[in-house]
Amino acid sequence: MWDLVSDKINDPQFLISAFAAIAAVATVLTLAMPLIEKDTLAGRMKSVASERDRIRMRERDRLAKTSKVALRQEEKPFMKSIVEQFKLSDWLGTEGAKAQLASAGFRGAAAETAFVFFRGVIPIGLFMLGAFYLFVLNDMGYSVMMRIAAVIFLLYIGIKVPEIFLKNIAQKRQFSMRRAFPDSLDLMLICVESGMSIEHAFRKVADEIGPQSIPLAEELTLTTAELSFLPDRRQAYENLGKRTGVDAIRQVVTVLNQAEKYGTPLGTALRVVSQESRDTRMAEAEKKAASLPPKLTVPMILFFLPVLFAVILTPAIIQITATFGGP
Repeated sequence: MWDLVSDKINDPQFLISAFAAIAAVATVLTLAMPLIEKDTLAGRMKSVASERDRIRMRERDRLAKTSKVALRQEEKPFMKSIVEQFKLSDWLGTEGAKAQLASAGFRGAAAETAFVFFRGVIPIGLFMLGAFYLFVLNDMGYSVMMRIAAVIFLLYIGIKVPEIFLKNIAQKRQFSMRRAFPDSLDLMLICVESGMSIEHAFRKVADEIGPQSIPLAEELTLTTAELSFLPDRRQAYENLGKRTGVDAIRQVVTVLNQAEKYGTPLGTALRVVSQESRDTRMAEAEKKAASLPPKLTVPMILFFLPVLFAVILTPAIIQITATFGGP
């Protein structure tokens, strides 16, 4: 047996035939492997798409069953009838007003109807009240032109009052979101690096950040709903940046869009944006601290120094009076 194997190994013709057979088999396998190999990439992409659809369906069911706070309110019948009857939306409704309503947290047709209603009623009310007071009750010694100018000024103030109201609410919301956003970025970074999908990360951050900033939790919850309903996820991210108007959130929106389009990793980008947000918040705090001395100068001169001088000089004045005013 061993002699036969030794003879075959030492036989050059046998070795050449064996190597030729091995090369032929390798060639056939090389050519046939691409044909018999399964398309794993297509299968993985299909599974990811199906998982995303399941997540969307689960989010829709959760929002439908467990949502307790309505982000949209019902329209008031009398407001709607007045707006439709006088066609106030054609005169007073603008795209800028819709953007201001979204920034202030008012959404839906009810908010737009209420805004247009008050924007039309308040100027008329101030105009009639001012005209009645200045032309009927008390002219306050003003000339006719001065009273007409005052009434027109009241009319202008009435038009601007709803805009100022929305602007103040939007600024308060942005301040709250700006303060809480670095912490929410840290939570989002933890969720993303732990393997959560972006929908689950938004929902988890919204649940955790609520006690610190209710407006930010509302916006993240609304973004989670849009990610479940909108066909284009990038549109949901863009809507988040437009509604909030916070620069840090817009940076995160850009990062999410790039990750959605090019497949770039989110962890490093979110960490950088989180650090920048914290630096910005610290810079704002230092700026406010540096502005305190000039602001305290006038109150100290008006209130603190007179009291200090009174406390210091009163005993001396009493002693001098007792010394030189005696018998």
